[in-house]
Amino acid sequence: MKTYKIVVYVPAADGEAVRHAMGEAGAGRIGKYGDCSFTVTGMGRFRPLAGANPTIGAVGRLETVEEERIETVCAGDRLEAVIKAIRAAHPYEEPAIDVYPIEVVD
Repeated sequence: MKTYKIVVYVPAADGEAVRHAMGEAGAGRIGKYGDCSFTVTGMGRFRPLAGANPTIGAVGRLETVEEERIETVCAGDRLEAVIKAIRAAHPYEEPAIDVYPIEVVD
């Protein structure tokens, strides 16, 4: 089965909710372990453009937000459900989600 690495950036205050949603949807399973993830904090920057409905900030103004970068793994048959769960739990109108195919080594 194909395996993917999912990376999502989320405001630090919402990190736990997004991690929980990802785990409930089936992400983070490695062998006999569940809810496996890695998190690092940093500063996210963005400028909402015309027509945006930003959760944080205002259209046209550059924003800087303390965010978490959450990384986890996901089996291919759970990928769609996990992405849907991230979008439902994430506070941003347009969450930054990266998906990479990976090779699992036994």
